[in-house]
Amino acid sequence: MIREEICRPKALVPGSAVRIVAPAGPVEEAKLRRGAAELERLGFRVEWNEAVLAREGYFAGAAEHRAREVGRALIEPRTTGVIAARGGYGTGYLLESLDALEPARPKAIVGYSDVTLLQGFAWHRWGWVTFYGPMAAAGFEAGPGRTNGYDERSFRLAVTESTSGWSLPLAGETIVEGNAEGRIVGGCLTLLRSLIGTDWEPETEGTILLVEDLNMKPYQVDRALMHLKLAGKLDGVRGFVLGDFPGCEPPADDGPTVRDVVRRLLEPLGVPVVWGVPVGHTHRPVLTVPLGVRARLEARGAGLVEILEPAVVAA
Repeated sequence: MIREEICRPKALVPGSAVRIVAPAGPVEEAKLRRGAAELERLGFRVEWNEAVLAREGYFAGAAEHRAREVGRALIEPRTTGVIAARGGYGTGYLLESLDALEPARPKAIVGYSDVTLLQGFAWHRWGWVTFYGPMAAAGFEAGPGRTNGYDERSFRLAVTESTSGWSLPLAGETIVEGNAEGRIVGGCLTLLRSLIGTDWEPETEGTILLVEDLNMKPYQVDRALMHLKLAGKLDGVRGFVLGDFPGCEPPADDGPTVRDVVRRLLEPLGVPVVWGVPVGHTHRPVLTVPLGVRARLEARGAGLVEILEPAVVAA
């Protein structure tokens, strides 16, 4: 069953210090600097060091180096937020090292893609609410409201609203109509699947499950969702929010699409399903979705999520 006791980070307000980390793939310096500048425009004090720009193959430096930097960001007292530079691959190498940490207070972890692993870890280990949203060099760097950029409204509400709930228009397409209530969990499909059988396996019963990914053939999405089904991870899910799965077109023009896959596997469950939402990997301005909070999914038209409780506490 999904946990009931959660730990909310402090709100990110003007003047809050945030640290950019690179837990996975290497980062382009120009994009990083543009993202840092955008975060400063939003009013934050942005901290990062040259270690973020390290490269070792398809990693942002050696695993022990990345674990040290991320661990420091999670426990240092002067910063309130931890924002990923980008996704890629490599966060899984850090989890065993981070397991020994005992942070004094929760931090606002913001990111998507491979950051799903860090967010899932923080949820299981400490009960932290985290934020599935833009990253410094993958969203913030392109700016608000722009192609490959981010949605400023949802980001501001997610990380600053500490007194009430708020609404999140999904800009998607309803596949199965209805309403559902539960805690929002989820992330990148490939990474959620990779956590099955680990100490940080996703808890999905009674939840609204967010799932997205990119550059997968429809049969690969089918296989991953079927894996979740066979592992019991679709049992008891109360509603689904699906991304728009860019780069996942069928090999043949008349072949099944990812949307077809979603209908075949999720429609029979009889719970609300909204498809094509700009979360995670998307070319549209990426939404920020708090993970771990109670929410109500309204699956009609373009879809709407009502965030029923604040994701942060007053700074």
